[in-house]
Amino acid sequence: MKESGFVPILNGQAIPLSEIPVSSLDDFQNGIVQGVHDGLRLACLCVDAEQRMLSVLADDAAKQLWVGRSRLAQASYSSITPHCVQASLFEREIAEQFGFVPEGHPWFKPVRFHASWTEGRDAWGRTSTPAPAVMDFFTVSGEEVHEVAVGPVHAGVIEPGHFRFQCHGETVLHLEIALGFQHRGIERAMVGGPHPLSLKHAETVSGDATIAHAWAYCRNMEGLAGVTVPPRSEWIRGVALELERMANHVGDLGALAGDVGFLPTASFCGRIRGEWLNLSAEVCGSRLGRDWLKPGGLRYELEPDLAERLLPRMAKAWQDTRDAIELLWGAASVMNRFEAAGHVDEGQAREIGMVGLAARACGIGLDVRKDHPFGPYADHPVPVSLAESGNVHSRAWVRWLELAESYRFLTEALQGLALAPADPAPAALPPLAPDSLCVALTEGWRGEVLHLALTDSKGRFSRYKIVDPSFHNWFGVALAMRGEQISDFPICNKSFNLSYCGHDL
Repeated sequence: MKESGFVPILNGQAIPLSEIPVSSLDDFQNGIVQGVHDGLRLACLCVDAEQRMLSVLADDAAKQLWVGRSRLAQASYSSITPHCVQASLFEREIAEQFGFVPEGHPWFKPVRFHASWTEGRDAWGRTSTPAPAVMDFFTVSGEEVHEVAVGPVHAGVIEPGHFRFQCHGETVLHLEIALGFQHRGIERAMVGGPHPLSLKHAETVSGDATIAHAWAYCRNMEGLAGVTVPPRSEWIRGVALELERMANHVGDLGALAGDVGFLPTASFCGRIRGEWLNLSAEVCGSRLGRDWLKPGGLRYELEPDLAERLLPRMAKAWQDTRDAIELLWGAASVMNRFEAAGHVDEGQAREIGMVGLAARACGIGLDVRKDHPFGPYADHPVPVSLAESGNVHSRAWVRWLELAESYRFLTEALQGLALAPADPAPAALPPLAPDSLCVALTEGWRGEVLHLALTDSKGRFSRYKIVDPSFHNWFGVALAMRGEQISDFPICNKSFNLSYCGHDL
């Protein structure tokens, strides 16, 4: 990687931009393609404020990241997507945001349907923002082949997204997913920060992953400011993250049960999810964990007496969780639906760069808490929960295994916090390092959350890039539906339960 101009950094480590060479575009692209061929992952590919292309490759085995950059001297460049599928969505995003066209991209179309950040026409020749999903879709022709369009308005309380199925009878030949309805311009709003709303923007990237994104933002701030967070505060952040994981996994398993008509687990989990959310609210006043974290430490402490009071409540919630979810595994009607639907094999998952529980359900042992440890996970790693079949059952089973490990972590953490005195309130952060870069990863309940911060000569954000795990995994939903019955789409979609707004930044 060094031969291609890439330099190694650790998760949460700041580095002066002067230490990252500006390579030729050929060397830069060859480094990405060769790195992915050798087993690295393309965690991020973006363009900075000076119109340089920047890449982050994750070397999970070595527990480090490789960062490289190159200048884009022309309005177009040769796409690397034909040689590295993981670059596909990133290249389309760069074209939409900055107008640089990846020549030879096999499926070149908008990602979020907003006008380019540059003035004038964007990569598609547009001068104004078009409506999301107004585009040409892939079609299949032939006798008895028909098209089914679903969304963006859906039944129930659900975010908007458009799904276009090409079907032969009830069998899905191809699914194309068009998002962009939730685009809010969060990355652009971060530029010029940090300002009073920066943490709020981070928390609302995807509301059900508030802690994962807030922690990544805080770690970028702390890395650029050269601040170390006290160990007790890091443990409390771990408690916040695992409570978030517990609540969402419980809710998803209940929703999966509801999608196949298994009402006992569906009904119980709807209530029990609230118990896990209420434990977060007990500490910070928000069921989603809003305002719990702040750069340098915490806005709300978890005092020893409160930690002691939460332990029996958590034990009761865990017992109810076990009783409700164990009903699933003994129900033949549930297993018949789960095991027959939504298969994604390991090779496909690696090729497109899937992360998080969806990747672990395919037998890929990726977990930031192990591969790029942060906070309390550096000394107390959480075992990686794996399945092999890559189907709906595997994604449900990984959730179940992770619930048990998260509960074990929470019990150990709260027992320790009940004995340790609270930390003093964190001091204000010093100014951020100028002309620097920091990349922070956390393991949200869906998977890897990446925040990349670049500062200008005054220590302000010149570019802030966010990659939610949903950005990597939405194409996995499309793969999971190939050859499946269209009636299985609800449980396939729910087994991933990806974020629309986390994609539509």
